[in-house]
Amino acid sequence: MKKWILVAVAVFFTVLTLLLGLGLWGYQQLQQFSRSALVLDMPQELQLEHGTSYHRLGQELQQRGLLQYDWRWKLLGKWQPQLTAIRSGLYEINPGDTPLSLLTKLVVGDEKRFSFTLVEGKTVKEWQQYLQQLPHLRMDPQPFITVLQQQGDTSAKPEGKFFPDTYQYRAGTDVSSLLTQSYQMMQQQLQTIWNGREQGLPLETPYQLLILASIIEKETGKADERSLISAVFINRLRKGMRLQTDPTVIYGMGDAFDGNITRKDLQQETPFNTYRIPGLPPTPIAAPGKESLLAAAHPADVKYLYFVSRNDGSHVFSETLAEHNRAVDRYQRRRK
Repeated sequence: MKKWILVAVAVFFTVLTLLLGLGLWGYQQLQQFSRSALVLDMPQELQLEHGTSYHRLGQELQQRGLLQYDWRWKLLGKWQPQLTAIRSGLYEINPGDTPLSLLTKLVVGDEKRFSFTLVEGKTVKEWQQYLQQLPHLRMDPQPFITVLQQQGDTSAKPEGKFFPDTYQYRAGTDVSSLLTQSYQMMQQQLQTIWNGREQGLPLETPYQLLILASIIEKETGKADERSLISAVFINRLRKGMRLQTDPTVIYGMGDAFDGNITRKDLQQETPFNTYRIPGLPPTPIAAPGKESLLAAAHPADVKYLYFVSRNDGSHVFSETLAEHNRAVDRYQRRRK
């Protein structure tokens, strides 16, 4: 009897040792599997539909050649069941991702993010064409108008009312929600800058400041010139002079503009032809950035009434028409 007991004990410990060894080997294999990089050398998108199971995910990853869907994948789900609570959405798998890091991403819903930039100086029409080309973004036919209506802006004139900035989104995001952020940001910036404006400006409303800022934005890309450009227009408004700025004429021409402004164009009666109309045009002509808004609110303390391009992005500023004509002769007519 003692002999059989000893044999049983020996067999028990032998089996136990084998099981422990097998368990340790399996644990090591599982650890190595869960922390080994997936087989890919460039990012891939992963679209998980609602109801996709943990096991269906493993099969798809195997079909892509990213890992082997075997007992290790199945055991990982048993060992850490919280990793099986994956969420639907569009994700990005990156080089260096492991089964464990990927599953963690899917469980917390860390979906792929996209971004777009609304560039200052562009029109609503240009922005809309740009937005229509972006991936995974839900568009409606007139998103800018839609946002105005949702925000109770009854003017139905979206030009200049959206703040140029970079915005992030997830797949399936409605563009209107992002443009709402842009609209509200512009209203906040405009009101703050209007409240802190220099006193005595010939501007009656924040909207007029917005219009002026849009013209400044189109006239120069040089940061140190914005306040000077602003001063020219403010000085002309104070004197009752016409602004005579080409960007407003171009905006008023719309699709008819072919890259050149003719004398005939300058004689056309349009609401945006500041060679013909007094004061500001009726709406902004583009989206001004914050620096142009600040320049409109704080013009430089100078007496300039004219400026002309040097054709290198900078301008020559003049107080008198005679000085201005000499600058035009030198830089535009190429006369010595």
